[in-house]
Amino acid sequence: MSKKIKTRMGDGEMITISAEELKDEIYQGTKDASERGRIPELTKEEQEKILEIIADPHRIVSIEPGEEVVVIDDGSVLTFTAEQGDSALGLPISRTQALLTYEKTCAADSACMPHHDFSYKPVKSIINYEKNEYFSVSQMTTVPLYYGAQPNMGLYYKPDGPFNNPSELLPLGKIQDAQQAQIDAATQMTDDIIYIFKELNEIGLEGINLDTCGSAGDADFLAALNATAKIKQINPNMPVVIGMASEFVLGMHGSVEFNGKRLAGLYPHEQVKVVEEAGASIFGPAINVNSSRSTPWNISRAVTFVKATSEVSNIPVYPNTGMGVCGIPMIEMPPLDCSTRVAKALVQVGKADGL
Repeated sequence: MSKKIKTRMGDGEMITISAEELKDEIYQGTKDASERGRIPELTKEEQEKILEIIADPHRIVSIEPGEEVVVIDDGSVLTFTAEQGDSALGLPISRTQALLTYEKTCAADSACMPHHDFSYKPVKSIINYEKNEYFSVSQMTTVPLYYGAQPNMGLYYKPDGPFNNPSELLPLGKIQDAQQAQIDAATQMTDDIIYIFKELNEIGLEGINLDTCGSAGDADFLAALNATAKIKQINPNMPVVIGMASEFVLGMHGSVEFNGKRLAGLYPHEQVKVVEEAGASIFGPAINVNSSRSTPWNISRAVTFVKATSEVSNIPVYPNTGMGVCGIPMIEMPPLDCSTRVAKALVQVGKADGL
């Protein structure tokens, strides 16, 4: 092993560190996850494996043959059609063309049809258009095609929605009013997701993705769980993917429960159990990245959480590996040297079932 190893910070900056520094960063990362989540640290052998992955001199690394996993996405086709200034392609093609390109050119394992806003609330008013396009695309694709968007409960608060905004009520000391506003918004959001699901289910929906759950706190997570439970009642065979917004469920309400389990404060290995109870098919943990710490620290920390989650889960665990989560730097275009090392570490050490 060379004396100096190239790696990155959590914001994508390239740095070089010594082998001893790298070893310490990996240890500090797993220690942090262990203390926060009250889960076991990675073993010495597992820490050595992560060190080996990160210190690999090649720009791109990969898992060993036979350990391949399935990859799903939460709207990757938007990368073809969107324009975000310093990322995405902004090609003048339709969503249908982007989906077919993603499947056939990128050899996708599955494909997700997203609304351009990537939230369920705006879909309700254009559901007939979405049904028509989903049906057409499903006749042309071979891989599983699921519909995906964020619950995004923030859209249900004023000025975008009908309910009072908890972030305005809480500073005024109106705790109960803020809590009731969250319950009302969560109830409406659940109803909207179910409405959209029923409409798409009529024309042969193959799966549904609830992405970035819990972004507005524990009531947001509750709405996703309730929606999942109702979806499985309507169609027990419908695959439901629940991807989280962060590693820790924020207690914006503080008291909501699902089947008697308080949701505020749950970490991934605890989140997956309520997700199982709701009937979801795949769980996507999202481990926050600290942009001021090194990528080895962030990878080790993420792997520690994912390993603990995989050990207790009865459903497949597919860690979210977009920018700013699970070890991927917080940068618009994550560098391949980081993303491939994250993937290898999550699969080979964290025992992830997919990505």
